[in-house]
Parts: sequence; C-alpha cells; structure tokens
Amino acid sequence: MASFGWKRKIGEKVSKATSQQFEAEAADDKDLGDDDDATWVLAAKRRKEVLLEDCVRKSKELKDEGANLAENRRYREALVKWDEALQLTPEDATLYEMKSQVLMSLHEMFPAVHAAEMAVQRNPRSWDAWQTLGRAQLGLGEIALAIRSFQVSLHIFPMNPEVWKEDLSWARKLQEQQKATKTESVQAPAKELVQESIPDYDFESDEIVAVCAAIAEKEKALSAAKTMVIVSASGTVETVTEQDNCPATPDETLFIRAR
Repeated sequence: MASFGWKRKIGEKVSKATSQQFEAEAADDKDLGDDDDATWVLAAKRRKEVLLEDCVRKSKELKDEGANLAENRRYREALVKWDEALQLTPEDATLYEMKSQVLMSLHEMFPAVHAAEMAVQRNPRSWDAWQTLGRAQLGLGEIALAIRSFQVSLHIFPMNPEVWKEDLSWARKLQEQQKATKTESVQAPAKELVQESIPDYDFESDEIVAVCAAIAEKEKALSAAKTMVIVSASGTVETVTEQDNCPATPDETLFIRAR
C-alpha cells in the first residue's frame, strides 16, 4: 500500500534573493506604467487645449472677416462667415448678436429675432444682445416684448443714452399709437349705429301737413260714395253706387254681391 508524503509548495525551491529581485523589477515596471498613463493623459489634455485655441483663433478671424463684409453691405457673405465661425465656437453670443443685426438689415425679422434670442440665452448679461433683441421684436410688431427687452438692457447698463432716448422712447410712442388706433376702431361701429338711427322728421312742416290733408280728403270721398258690383241670378252684371241714404240692400236670394 502506497503511503502519501508531505508535498512541497510550488516556489519553495526559489531562493529568497531571486524572489526579492523579481519583486523589485515588478515595482519598477508598475512605476513605469503609471508614468506612461500620466504622460498620455497630459498629452491628450494638451492636444485638446491646442485644438480649442485653434478653433477660437479661426473663429475670431472669421468674425472679423464677416464684420468687414457687413460694413461694406455684403450682408449675405458676412452671414456665411459667421455661420462658419459658429461651427467652431457655438457659444459665442457676439456672433449671434451680429448675425441678428445683419438679418434686420435684410428685413428678415423672424430669423433676426431667433438669432437675438440665441445671443441672450448664451449671455444674459449682455446689454447689446437685449437691445438687438428689442429692435428685432419691434420690427416684428411685438411692441410690448420690445419694451421689456429695452428695459432689461437699461437694467444691465443704465448709463446707455441710446436705449432710453431712442429705442425705449420710440417703442412707447408706437405703443400709444397702437392703443389710440384700437380705441378708434372700437368707437367707429358705435358712430355708425348712431347715424343709422331713425331721423328726426319735422311732422309740423307744410309738406307733411299738405300730404296728410290730401290723404284725408281722399278717404272722405271714398267713404261718401262706395261702389259695388251686383250679379243677378241670371248672370246680369250691374255696378251700383251706394249713398249714405240709399235704401236697404236688395234681397240676397235674388242677387250675388261682389266688391
């Protein structure tokens, strides 16, 4: 019968010096791996920063080119430049504000309002954006909204004379005119109803008295002499004039009366 002996552990034959050397090499490899990871992260971060810097720089160039085109009234070309710049820096509120101004110059009010709203969303503290939004809303006929936008612009920059002397005063003047127009449109139907009422006739005028006298004389003559048609039983037709003192009507068994 075979007997079982004690089994040695794997690695028991490895010397202590060899084991220590292996552990030291493993630690060096781990440190080297950590350094590589850190270097890769730093490189990626730096690459991203460089890319963002390039986007900002290119966007600024496109913005300046568009501004020069807009000053020369080449509005469509300016919009193309600014749209390209927005692809690089979509959070630039100034681009949207400039775009809204050019769209108003092209009388495209709906896109102008939309661009100004985008500018306000990206920079609510920009009084320029609120002023441009108010002007676009005013061009669209939204006077109440325009007044609110101008008031916000003044709240941000109270010392701006252009907003409260030109924009806000003009908007309030338009609002007063709008209210006056609505009041006149409401009062006009009431005036028409008054004009269509029964006229005030002068019943004591000579013409009315003469007409009434003529009608009375005609009625008197008709009542004094009345005519009737009498048809006998044999079919003979006879016209008879009735007088107030005429005898009684003939016997109805012999005659048929027809008026």
